[in-house]
Formats: sequence, C-alpha cells, structure tokens
Amino acid sequence: MKHKLRNAIILTSVCVGSLHIINQLISTAATVKNLLPVRPGKFFDWRHGRVYYRKFGSGKPLLLIHDLDPSSSAYEWNQLEQQLAKDFTVYSIDLPGCGRSDKPNMIYTNYFYVQLLNDFTEKVIKRKTSVAATGLSGSFVIMAANNNENLFDKIFLINPKSINALNQIPNPKSRIAKLLINCPVLGTTLYYILMNRTNVEYNFTETYFHNPFQLSRRTVDIYHECAHRKGNGGKYLLSSIKGNFVNIDISHALKNLDNSIYIIGGASIPGINSIIHGYETLNPAIESALVEKTAYLPQLECPEAFYQTMKVFF
Repeated sequence: MKHKLRNAIILTSVCVGSLHIINQLISTAATVKNLLPVRPGKFFDWRHGRVYYRKFGSGKPLLLIHDLDPSSSAYEWNQLEQQLAKDFTVYSIDLPGCGRSDKPNMIYTNYFYVQLLNDFTEKVIKRKTSVAATGLSGSFVIMAANNNENLFDKIFLINPKSINALNQIPNPKSRIAKLLINCPVLGTTLYYILMNRTNVEYNFTETYFHNPFQLSRRTVDIYHECAHRKGNGGKYLLSSIKGNFVNIDISHALKNLDNSIYIIGGASIPGINSIIHGYETLNPAIESALVEKTAYLPQLECPEAFYQTMKVFF
C-alpha cells in the first residue's frame, strides 16, 4: 500500500512538474517577439499596481479604453491614436490585468476599474475628459461618471455589453469556473488552452471582425502576446470575467447621467439594434450610429470609417 502511494505521489509530481515546464515554454514562446514594447509609453503608479499608458496630441483630453479581455490592450486603438491626436490630447491605457500593465492576483470587479478611471483622470489627465470605451469597459465609464460628474465629458460606447448581460451576477456555475482557472498549475494550463493563438484568431474571425480577410497575422500575434505577458497573470482577470465579478447593473446610473452619450456599433453584430435600444430606453438622450461592414472592433477593422462616424459626434 505504501509502495503504491509513493508511486502515485511521484507520478503526480512528475505530471504537475511537466505541466509547469510546458506552461513556461508556452508563455516564453508567445512573448518572444516583444511586439508591444513599453517605450514610448509611461506608467501610472497606482495603489493596485503600475498602469501603462501613452499620450499623444494636444487639445481637449480623450481617454481611450480597450475591451476587457486578457488578450486586449491599447493596441485596439492603435490605428486611430495619431488621427484622434489632431483633435484631442489622447490618452490610451492598458487596463490592469491586460497588456503591459500589472496583473495582480486578485478578484477584478467593476468598482475596481471605476476607482482606476477616477484616479487616472484626477492624477494624470487632471482635466475633465471625454472617454471612448469598448464592450464591457463601457460599464466602468458609466459608473465612474455617475460617481463623479465633474471628471467626465462626452462618453463614446463602442459595442457596449447589453444591459441584460451586465445584470448577470456570480452564481454557483460561474464561481466554479473562476475556481478552476485560479488553480495554480491546472488552472494555468486551462488558461493557456483558452488563450492559445488558435482561439485568439478564432475570436477575430467569428466575433471581432466582419471580414476575416482584413485580419493581419501581426494583429493576432499581438493579441496572443498580450494574453501571456507577465506569465500567467492574465488568468486572474479571465477568472473574474468568467465568474461574472466584473458585471454590474448600470440601469440606475445610466438614467441619472446628464453627459452626452454616443453609441457606435458594428453593423454586422447580431442584435446590435436591440442592445442599443436597451440603452436608449434608459436614457433617451443617447445618440447612436452603426459602422457598416464591421463587427465588434470597428476602430481596428475599419479605422477610417469608424473615425468619420465618431467625428460626427465631436
């Protein structure tokens, strides 16, 4: 019996050790090209870690916020930063848990990102700023503007998450998903499977882009690299997303806001008109427009068409 137990312990140790080595090799291979260098950006030394950002142009400030996903970063706005800098002082940021920013082992919540937006605006931008945010990140902007009406001016929501989806709170099933991804070795392996290059590319061809032929290999490589920078740190954000910990009911805040709010959607997204209608029902002052032949990331897929649509609301 002791002999079998010893063999089982040895076998388990070998398997775990092998998985750990494989995970390290995957992480190294994904980041070896270093396609997203830190320079010429800066870091905001926040109380929850260092937050990477870049600054361009002059004029009224505009903060650009990417979608919340471990593979996302300010690169989402890369095609538009210089063009927008002709009209604004542009700040593009890597959210904590993403890209070049720190990825602490913690539970990421909506309020965590609300705190970041408030602090970054107060301490770095230091002026009332307009904000453009994609997907789930739009909910952070809505809540931050509701908490401090003096910090934010115009709000641009790019393909915001539906009101119903934002209302999904942690439940037993989502909590199990979070626990699995957070496991030290097996969770890291699961994270690397979910965030492998094939799955990153699949997200673009099925969700992010209307026309997959617009997709470059470099873009896929950059998104893949982002998911693996700083080792397995992105898994803590992914576990919080899968666990529904970053969701929040924005209905009350959206009704209260007196900011100018504009929704820009990808015309090929299923149900986009219904999603926009959900926002307009809560705040009838919201204006909206669709960018034809684009999906979830119109600013990356068709930057010029997106810019012309956004410019109408300047």
